Amino acid sequence: MKANLPISDNPRVVIVGGGFGGINVANALADQPYQVVMLDRHNYHTFQPLLYQVATGGLEPDSIAFPLRKMFGKQKNFHFRMTTVNGVDHESKLVHTTLGPIEYDFLVLATGSSTNFFGNEKIEKLSNGMKSVPEALDLRSLILQNFEQTHETDDLSVRDLLMDFVIVGGGPTGVETAGALAELKSHVLPHDYPELDFNLMSIHLVEGGPRLLAGMSDQSSQDALKDLERMGVEVHLNSRVTDFDGEMVRTHDGLELQAATVIWAAGIKGNVPEEGLNKEQIARGNRIKVDVYNRVQGMENVFAIGDLAYMETEDWPNGHPQVAPTAMQMGTQLGKNLKRIAKGASLEKFEYFDKGSMATIGRNKAVLEFRKLHMKGFPAWMGWMFVHIFYLIGFRNKAVVFVNWVWSYFTYDKGTRLIIRPFQRKTYHEEPEKVAEPV
Repeated sequence: MKANLPISDNPRVVIVGGGFGGINVANALADQPYQVVMLDRHNYHTFQPLLYQVATGGLEPDSIAFPLRKMFGKQKNFHFRMTTVNGVDHESKLVHTTLGPIEYDFLVLATGSSTNFFGNEKIEKLSNGMKSVPEALDLRSLILQNFEQTHETDDLSVRDLLMDFVIVGGGPTGVETAGALAELKSHVLPHDYPELDFNLMSIHLVEGGPRLLAGMSDQSSQDALKDLERMGVEVHLNSRVTDFDGEMVRTHDGLELQAATVIWAAGIKGNVPEEGLNKEQIARGNRIKVDVYNRVQGMENVFAIGDLAYMETEDWPNGHPQVAPTAMQMGTQLGKNLKRIAKGASLEKFEYFDKGSMATIGRNKAVLEFRKLHMKGFPAWMGWMFVHIFYLIGFRNKAVVFVNWVWSYFTYDKGTRLIIRPFQRKTYHEEPEKVAEPV
């Protein structure tokens, strides 16, 4: 297989990843003296902040995804190839992909992050992450299949197991997912499954730290906790999940929670290429060390941005937050610096502008912070909706999401409860210990 890229007299910028960072670099280089080549294993951009709504039946995936070729269809210097990147050879200036090696003059690594299970293979196998559209669809199918399967048994203990859910991680994703499940329990599922006793359904949110939404203020954390508890979510703080066998979740402090479904939102790690980087270039969270210009340590023409980049500054000694605004700002600034390189000008340092934090808990329930401003309740909820619709790509997506949210608000309904592709529940078999043969 070959990439079959056209020959160009202009330097080639290869962007690995079509996420928030990658698309901002490509947008900045429109009509510039570069050949821009984007590589991604999917042919679409995903608006990841709303993946949890796909998983809980609030939105269809095509409402939060946008084709990359369509996005850059009018950009004459842009080329897209759907492929998987296996490694980087910075000495030969090659990216190794499933389409074969691709040459570059400048390389931008914008591969984002994936779910971090912290080395626990058993939990990784049996629980469900939510970092991509396929994962969100799998989770949606699994949730709905649980309720369909409750009709196949008269055993109340099995029914109880299928109707219990544990979300691990009290960050925005965990909080928003717990709230969405609570609303399903209260307003939607009882109408779909009137034969079931939804008093059996329990939703647990387990957080290893002392409070929810650790990146926000104590006030926002308390507001979120109170809202979730009012909605019937059982919140467990200072509990680290250590084991899950498919039926029981166990924590380091002895807590045991019965559940057939565990949603893992406890951490992320950078998607570092398998080959081409050494240990000295990798920082905490599997992130690539970069300088203030987003250049990878020890590599002149290789850059890393977004969740993947670890940049230490005076204001951010532990690196920048791994959120969409960081990736967007890094992508835009890197695009500007590549323009400056083309003109022979010096590079400008990246400076992060913190646009605040927000999380929604449910209908009319959210928390929002910007510097000294703190909002909660309906105003914060409206602000959360406006920001997310504003940053969605494509007028159709904005309109569809807005209509879905309006419909859901007035009808208490989520209309996309479809099992498009049944999900096969995972199993885990531990490898037997090898016994040394007698000498």
